[in-house]
Amino acid sequence: MEARRDRLSNRVKWTVLIALIIAVMGLVFGAAEIAIRVRQTLKYGSAATVEDLYTIDRRIGLRVPIANLHSGHIQTNSLGFRGPEIAVPKPAGTARIAFLGASTTWCGEVSSNEKVWPHLVAAQLRHAYPKAAIDYINAGVPGYTVESSIANLRHRVAPLQPDVIVIYHATNDLSGELRDLAVAKGVIRDSKVQTPLWPSNYSLLWNLAEKNVRVWLAQKKAEANIGRLDVEPRSLGDDFRRELTALVRAAQQQAKVVAVATFSTQLRTGQTADQQLQASASGLYYMPFMTPAGLLVSYKRYNEIIAEVARSTGAVLVGGEDAIPGDRAHFTDTVHFTDAGSQAMADRVSKALLSTPDVTTLLVPQR
Repeated sequence: MEARRDRLSNRVKWTVLIALIIAVMGLVFGAAEIAIRVRQTLKYGSAATVEDLYTIDRRIGLRVPIANLHSGHIQTNSLGFRGPEIAVPKPAGTARIAFLGASTTWCGEVSSNEKVWPHLVAAQLRHAYPKAAIDYINAGVPGYTVESSIANLRHRVAPLQPDVIVIYHATNDLSGELRDLAVAKGVIRDSKVQTPLWPSNYSLLWNLAEKNVRVWLAQKKAEANIGRLDVEPRSLGDDFRRELTALVRAAQQQAKVVAVATFSTQLRTGQTADQQLQASASGLYYMPFMTPAGLLVSYKRYNEIIAEVARSTGAVLVGGEDAIPGDRAHFTDTVHFTDAGSQAMADRVSKALLSTPDVTTLLVPQR
């Protein structure tokens, strides 16, 4: 009996200890989750996830921002575009600029709507022509490819009668092409980006930890050249060229001036190997089979194609992608801008537009 009581007593002690450990771990996890959400709210004004900002427009088959959204630093107008309200129909004498792109045009990482580079471009044009009536449409949506922007232009932007259209695309199309190529060469099994585990749907802490682990593993594979996709740059971009040309041609049917901008990244040739690895972090998250060197030549190839499309279509080319410094002061990750990066992007776009006679002609009568 005494031995049995001792066994029961030990079992109770272990049960209590395990329960206590689980409770402490739960408290620690809960405290960390709260801290992450507070940090997210302080940094972005909201702890909402990206998916909380969008809805599916079944009529046109696109994911679009929720209209009249107020989520921290992000506000959309009644038409579902990030930015201030615009008059419909367009008032006579108003020069309207539309910006087509993805998350690097939407700019969810900057501190306010007023720091998004399309807003800054419009502000700089107003400063140059203070008597001109100028408004803008930020039609960038995270995750969009050039093909998405063609539909976005047709259904959501064209009816608003833009006079100038600026196109900024590359990274999502490049990621899709490289993932398809990696599948074709047997480097990965599925071209779709790996879906986060289910706890990521409910916990920001888990979501961030999972992303950081995947980035770390991708960086280690890149360092060790494990599971690497070897890329011949000249073979890239055929679909991108065709679709970007189609987008430019469609935009030219709607606007007097169409401009295409080469794509800026934090990743640069003059960086050390460690700097390149850090600058490649988010790129490697979506393309874990790549190396910084492979990403460098791939982005360069896409920028060559952007310039070729501008020449072949007569679109205005916004060059100078490396005028934005490739550092953490200007980029939050491989491709997304900080406030300073957004300002530098606006500077190069504004410079190109203000050097274009067809743009200044739109503004001179109101000067």
